[in-house]
Amino acid sequence: MGTSLALALVLAPLQGASPPPIDTDAALRRGAALLVERQEDLSDPAAKEPAEWPYEGVYRERGAIPPGYRVGGTAIGALALLLAAPRDEANAAAVHEALRRALNFVLREVDGEHLKAAFRGSYDVRGWGQAYALEFLLRWRSTAAPDDPQRPTVDRAIQDLIVRLETTTLSKGGGWNYARAQGPQSPASPFMTAPILLALFDARAQGFAVDTDIVEAALDGLAKGRAEDGAFAYTSQPSADAWQGAIGRSPIAELALYLGGRGDTARIEFALERFFEHWEWLEKRRKGTGTHVPPYGVAPYYFFYAHAYAGFCIEHLDEGRRAPLRRQLLERLAEVREPSGGWNDRVFPRSESFGTAMAMWAMVAPALPARAAWVKEPAAAPARDS
Repeated sequence: MGTSLALALVLAPLQGASPPPIDTDAALRRGAALLVERQEDLSDPAAKEPAEWPYEGVYRERGAIPPGYRVGGTAIGALALLLAAPRDEANAAAVHEALRRALNFVLREVDGEHLKAAFRGSYDVRGWGQAYALEFLLRWRSTAAPDDPQRPTVDRAIQDLIVRLETTTLSKGGGWNYARAQGPQSPASPFMTAPILLALFDARAQGFAVDTDIVEAALDGLAKGRAEDGAFAYTSQPSADAWQGAIGRSPIAELALYLGGRGDTARIEFALERFFEHWEWLEKRRKGTGTHVPPYGVAPYYFFYAHAYAGFCIEHLDEGRRAPLRRQLLERLAEVREPSGGWNDRVFPRSESFGTAMAMWAMVAPALPARAAWVKEPAAAPARDS
């Protein structure tokens, strides 16, 4: 499997930073090693080939971590390994094998009954798992050799995931949400809608069939959640959410709108400035109990999600603005690093895999290709192998 990416991080020297700046290459090596060490199998804890990094949160289904969290967390961890690539030859084989196992797990679960499209009840995290499975498989496809034997299976899974996400879009305003008290009439969540849009933009760029009307409706819905001061509400239903509670979702929402032809880099930069200005409110909730608590409704799981997408957002600004913002992002990550060398925003030891993976996304962002912009017209030829 072709997992190597040419990664040469060009980061401005961090002079006088406190705490000491992160050595990104060393941090990525440690992050990769930690993920390899913590790969597991919830179906069989004694498995000789552990294959997943289940996300652990407060939500359970019949007392167990739901399939959406297992698939989504595994896709996020696998994508971190894929983006970072081995930093030394000694670790390359272990990373390669961990990726192979994770890829097989995601493909198997996506093809199973647990990840089918129909939304269940008023709260269902399968869409979260589908979204990050799509993101991971698209990135795997972009780095794998054209004759890789798993490519046809991956292509079929990608198109299937696209259709499932299109099937579960919200009928009122467009977009996606895993919490649907009002059924399909519920407002969309930028936390879920923006990452799905980025994945669908990439899917279209790689030649997959994507429903234009669904994407345009989701962009409309996302834009409706932006208040006059620029802060994005918790849902696409307009509200007066304060910036302190919106910094985790606003940068990624602006990036999705920009790449969708509905925004500009000035708005992305403004959202990033608010992210750093009010960062303390994310930090107050890191490793906190509960989810959305007063005064600003910040949930702990926004913490490294916010940092990961802030890293992607920075790379779409003018070159002169990138270095100081990269420096600030690395300083914040250095402040909250665990003694193990990983990162964790929850009270659960298992969730260190999720936090570490998201931190790795943020650190590697300067070396990645630009995210694909939305192109309304479909590709001339389908991407799927026959």
